[in-house]
Amino acid sequence: MTDLSSRRAPRHIALPLLFAAAFAAAAATLATAGCAAAPQAVSSASPVSSQDAAALATAIGGTQRGDKARARDVYRHPQDTLQFFEVGSTQTVLEIAPGGGWYTDILAPYLHDRGHLVEAQYVSTAADLAAEDRAGDAAYARKLAATPAIYGNVVVGTLRAGEFTGFDANARFDRVLTFRNIHNWMKDGQFDANLRAFYRALKPGGMLGVEEHRARPGTSLQQMIDTGYVTEDYVIEHAKAAGFVLAARSEINANARDTKDYPNGVWSLPPTYKGGDVDRARYAAIGESDRMTLRFVKPE
Repeated sequence: MTDLSSRRAPRHIALPLLFAAAFAAAAATLATAGCAAAPQAVSSASPVSSQDAAALATAIGGTQRGDKARARDVYRHPQDTLQFFEVGSTQTVLEIAPGGGWYTDILAPYLHDRGHLVEAQYVSTAADLAAEDRAGDAAYARKLAATPAIYGNVVVGTLRAGEFTGFDANARFDRVLTFRNIHNWMKDGQFDANLRAFYRALKPGGMLGVEEHRARPGTSLQQMIDTGYVTEDYVIEHAKAAGFVLAARSEINANARDTKDYPNGVWSLPPTYKGGDVDRARYAAIGESDRMTLRFVKPE
């Protein structure tokens, strides 16, 4: 089933403009009283240049991406998400915990010629969890080594207990990006340490882009850890405590069909289908999770 959220225009909320936008929306409503109109979203134009937007689209459409990765674009909206994070082709970008490389496949060719991409594999402080990740990390390394024309410029290091190794992480990066990882760091007790590491790694004025499975307001800490869904307020509160300023939030990756009440948490849904064939058709119809998409800034 097609993800309904993919049919919406990207909805970006630039926080300093909220009150002005609300006033403008009210004025528009009065001016068009009695006329049917589509709901108006509060939006801010992406500062990514048309040249970069075209280059990003080329990277997303590249042959380095497999069919399974492309099939998830309807849920993950890579073009809109990276433009919301204002990722430019000349920037130095740090992605945290790339997993199998879903976003690496896009960022590596996009930044290949004029920018720099660094990937930090997350190493859990729990020995059993770190051991589980080693096979995936090794497969990721083989993937990059197999196609040097695309991935040859990618630098790979690690993040463990709030410390980066393998690359210079002192106020070097224009962007730090993390996709669907925060629940793991909460379970590990490393979320705050990691946020402080991201803050140190960014240049003044640099941005932290966050995408994470979104819990209902009021969800307890233990429920967040158990289900993989995290409240927006929790992420914002902890990011602010690390020194970040919330610049904008977007509904690009929202999914209103996600009821967030499944026996295996977010892992009940695609692409994991942790329950196997049990209710698989139902979960396929829901699609991937409802997710927050937040942009933070390190003050200059």
